[in-house]
Amino acid sequence: MDFKSGKELQELCEKKGQPISEVMRQRELCGGALSPAQIEEKLDRVLEIMRASAHGPLTEPRRSMGGLIGGEAKLVHDHGASPANVTGGILSKAIAYSMGVLEVNASMGLIVAAPTAGSSGVVPGALLAVAEEKGLSDGTLKKGLLNAGAIGYLLMRNASVSGAEAGCQAEVGSASAMATSALVEMMGGTPGMCLHGAALALSNLLGLVCDPIAGLVEAPCQSRNTVGVANAVTCAELALSGVTSLIPFDEMAEAMYQVGTCLPAKLRETAMGGAAATPTGCALCRGGKQESDGIFAYVKRKAGEEP
Repeated sequence: MDFKSGKELQELCEKKGQPISEVMRQRELCGGALSPAQIEEKLDRVLEIMRASAHGPLTEPRRSMGGLIGGEAKLVHDHGASPANVTGGILSKAIAYSMGVLEVNASMGLIVAAPTAGSSGVVPGALLAVAEEKGLSDGTLKKGLLNAGAIGYLLMRNASVSGAEAGCQAEVGSASAMATSALVEMMGGTPGMCLHGAALALSNLLGLVCDPIAGLVEAPCQSRNTVGVANAVTCAELALSGVTSLIPFDEMAEAMYQVGTCLPAKLRETAMGGAAATPTGCALCRGGKQESDGIFAYVKRKAGEEP
């Protein structure tokens, strides 16, 4: 069993009366070398790594190898408990988790590329936050991961998930579409709703450039992952409410790829344009580690530790 487009995926789901997660599971069984037990083991391991990378930096901040980020996830997490918190609940937690995963990635820790390292905070940030706040089981979370995998597969096959090829819209945008679809299924939505939500997520981040400061997968990558989780939560809510995307998922994926190919090379992971090319961005490339050291020391002081 296989599907080459969102349209084919939805038709399979409707024909079999199954959610996207189950169709994806069956695809893996038919086309892969893993047994049902091995698939479950792999999903358990993915979930374990995602949890560790999302939760760890909230108590033990991680300084990035390039020195541009470190400690921001803890700041956001701690602020979430204060009366001055703006977002609260699911979104506040999702933002902190997504930032934590990027800290782990940038400090050479273990993460799950979902679909890439630079966008690795979006799927775990959104799925873990919703599952924890809604009391969802690990079984439901694993269905979400399979669902996200189906959307990621289609985007890799028919568009791109590479910032160097199609900008950050192809990394954080794709991750946000994956997370949206997963959330919709986890909350009881239909396959059609999942694909509408994924299309909306792609459209909202269309044109997002890839301009890593100093050429590092640290900033603005970390904060863009927070945009990805906010977009995913929003688009899932829209889809579950019955809001539909005017542009079908397959057409939106193609549009994203076409926009990506139109982006100049300076805005596709070369660090020669956008935020990376600003005077401050260039200064950070030459030795802006001191500023990050200051942030990290501040986080340590707030925690009552020696910086």
